[in-house]
Amino acid sequence: MTSSTDTLIRAELVSFSRDPGDGDMPQPGSLEHYGDGLLWLKGQHIHAVGHFSELSLSLPEGIPVYDYRDKLIMPGFIDTHVHYVQLDIMASYGRQLLDWLNDYTFPEECRFANHAHAEALSNAFLDEMLRAGTTTAQVFGSSHPVSVDAFFSACKSRQLRMLVGKVLMDRNAPDALLDGATGIADTERLIADWHGKQRLGYSVTPRFAPTSTKIQMDAAGALLRNEPTLWLQTHLAENSGELDWVAELFPGSRDYLSVYEDAGLVGPRSTFAHGIHLNNDMRKRLAERGANIAFCPSSNLFLGSGLFDRAAAKQTGMAFTFASDIGAGTDLSGFGTLKAAYQVGQLGGQPLTAWQGFYGLTMGNAKALSLDNHIGQLAPSLEADFVVIDPQATSLLSRRISHCTTLGERLFALMMLADDRAIYETWAGGRCQHRRDRSQ
Repeated sequence: MTSSTDTLIRAELVSFSRDPGDGDMPQPGSLEHYGDGLLWLKGQHIHAVGHFSELSLSLPEGIPVYDYRDKLIMPGFIDTHVHYVQLDIMASYGRQLLDWLNDYTFPEECRFANHAHAEALSNAFLDEMLRAGTTTAQVFGSSHPVSVDAFFSACKSRQLRMLVGKVLMDRNAPDALLDGATGIADTERLIADWHGKQRLGYSVTPRFAPTSTKIQMDAAGALLRNEPTLWLQTHLAENSGELDWVAELFPGSRDYLSVYEDAGLVGPRSTFAHGIHLNNDMRKRLAERGANIAFCPSSNLFLGSGLFDRAAAKQTGMAFTFASDIGAGTDLSGFGTLKAAYQVGQLGGQPLTAWQGFYGLTMGNAKALSLDNHIGQLAPSLEADFVVIDPQATSLLSRRISHCTTLGERLFALMMLADDRAIYETWAGGRCQHRRDRSQ
């Protein structure tokens, strides 16, 4: 049946339905690839995906077809750990984690008590994110409720699928950022106002163990028990100095992870950023509870925090995702995150294939966030969030692509050489929300 909401796009299509494995070629059945494909949208959702030659026989009359046969379409990129309130301190001189927090992060986040500032930065961040091809992210606000109200409002107006949370922090930070008297009540109000509204979800967000008392973390755990559809995001085992600090603050705890376990914060909708300094026992415990570690390669390199061990994660069954961790991260682009992940992997003898990288950035991240029923694939009934990639975006990328003979080679070239210039369009909720030529 013809509808005014039909949108038809002809292009090369690439999407993953499950983990492609570690081999040089993806596992059979894990990859959907249409060299000359058709993406058929109805409103905010995907109606059909397939070969153009087959689907063209049943197309509605009078609907124009966008001809992007020189482009590549993939699901929208997903970022599992990012701080929108740190956008303006990206590329601040790279001290180690705890110094970086005190010198740059905390002073910057104090500015988000002002609604106008939070609103302006929310929109600036979303503009940059869409320019980079990211359509969904799990986002830290500041400790000010207004920082989350402003961000949710900006996401709602653009009809984006986003997870966001107000930082909980009641000690070991500047007084202007502490929320001890009101933090949990403010979180409850934000959950009531925003969680589950349109495409929005709430992530309970204790910054990390050193800045929350046991009382606050226990209260955060109670929120999760009372509403199991909530998400949880925090930091874990990023820096060796951080580990020493946690051991000093929680002398009765078995290890860093047990601080979160005791508070009821470790579950299948929990994301722990970094997880560099873990032992296999901790990895197994995370795996048993279905939690994931957000691998933030450019941030880990920038702050000199260490190298994430993907092989150990896989060996123990611990899920991990890919994330930018702006502002210590140096690139909002998913391409940049995968490039850094490959470099980290090479240093540890764990090369990252393009199959693993782009699966992780799309379906893998969606699955870890329990969002794979909504996003992560180009598949019928899923939400129409996708990126249109231009392999000819730069002269260097074009030269390299011209020498590639397989899809795997082309995807790897994109992973290593592409940046936001290669994002020709970003679609979210069935609408084109960024077009490269229009934004220049």
